[in-house]
Parts: sequence; C-alpha cells; structure tokens
Amino acid sequence: MRVYKKGYRVLSSDVDSFRRLRLSRLFTFLQELSIAHTTELGMGREKTLDKGLLWIVTMAQVKVCTLPVYDQEITLLSWPGDTMHLYFPRYYRIEDTQGQPLIEGSALWALMDARSRRIVFPEEYGIDILGEKTGFELGLPPSPRPVKEGTAAAFTVPYSYVDINGHMSNTRYFDLMEDLMPPALRQRMPERILVQFSAEAPLGEQMALEYRAEENSFCLQGQGKKKLFCLNISYQQEEKSHGGQC
Repeated sequence: MRVYKKGYRVLSSDVDSFRRLRLSRLFTFLQELSIAHTTELGMGREKTLDKGLLWIVTMAQVKVCTLPVYDQEITLLSWPGDTMHLYFPRYYRIEDTQGQPLIEGSALWALMDARSRRIVFPEEYGIDILGEKTGFELGLPPSPRPVKEGTAAAFTVPYSYVDINGHMSNTRYFDLMEDLMPPALRQRMPERILVQFSAEAPLGEQMALEYRAEENSFCLQGQGKKKLFCLNISYQQEEKSHGGQC
C-alpha cells in the first residue's frame, strides 16, 4: 500500500482549552503515521531501531485549513516521496468525513546512527522506500525565517520531553512555543507552520531561546552547544479562522 490511511476520532486529551487539536498532538499524529506506514512498507524497527538506526525529522511544514476539534471524526493519510540522497520526503493529509482537507503537510526524514549520532546513507543499510505521487503533495518544506530582535529566554530539556531517540521530541517544541506566545495568539487559527531541526537536544540541554511575536505570526529559535531549531507559525485572518474549509 503506497498511501497509508487511518480513521480517528479526536479525544479530549488531543485538544486544548478551545477544544481544538493541539499542535504537539498534530505533529505526534504525523510522526506516528510515518512510523506505521514505514513499517507496513517493510522498513520497520527490525531494519532500523533494532540495528541502531533512528528515524529523525529534519524539516516539516503544515498548511492548516482548520484544526480538527474534540470528538470530530477525521481521516489521516500519509505517503512517501522519492528518496533524496540522505533524505526521505513524506507527505500528509487530514480530511473530514466528506473528504475535504483540514490539514496538509510535508516533512524530510533521515536515518541517524544511534552511537555516532550522525545521519547515514540509507542504501548502506538496505533501506529503500519507493515514492508515490497522488497530486496532493504540498511541496517540500522551505527553511523558516530566523528570529531578529527577539525576546530572550532560557529552557532546559526535562525528562518528560525526551523521546525514544534519547533527545527532545520534535512534538514538544510546539508545547514550548505555545507556552511562550501571547495568549491572544493561542486563540488564533494557524495558517502555516514551518520548522527546522538543525541538531538534537538531549536531556539536560540548556537552550538559549529567542522569540518574536507579531500581529499574525510567532517565531522561535533555540541555541545550545549548536544551533538547535527554528520554528515559524503564521495565523489566518480573523474572518477566515472561523470560516471552515480552505
């Protein structure tokens, strides 16, 4: 199966106080879709995790028409693109029960050696995933814009933020972002999200954060021993944020 498809009903634990899907949960959905489909395609943990290879996401983008809400039935879809040397493109789509798009996304994944913590060439380990074209591909993620003249903050990676790969989960960066942003922006409907992970942040990593809030956007970046990440989010106009579909 070249396109992975799964039905889902949004749980109370998936949403925020506005009963809309949390961004950290959204990216958890995308991550779990990627893992499940990769396993279905014959490239699961027996060929990766059990042999000391870790799947990591390096860049991602999401386009939001409207966020799913509590108790809503949705369909989650994901499929791979053609492998690009070191990187595995993957595409996503979340639909309502009528097949209308709620969210579209794309990401670049790679394989990292668990010991050296370096990205490896997949062909050297027999990892081969054929791409699929559906016509719904969002396009590969561009680089987010860096923060300029932002507000400084500090953050230390706690145990609860560390994932199976032994570093801060890519999904928890969105919780960190929402904790820092002004309350008024939390109420707004996202339009586009861009994120780039330049290096991993292990347990206890001390980050120097810089963020900037504007009327329709929020940017956050983090520096540790190396440049760690950069995250941009833009918001829909108020009249569109309550209007449903794209």
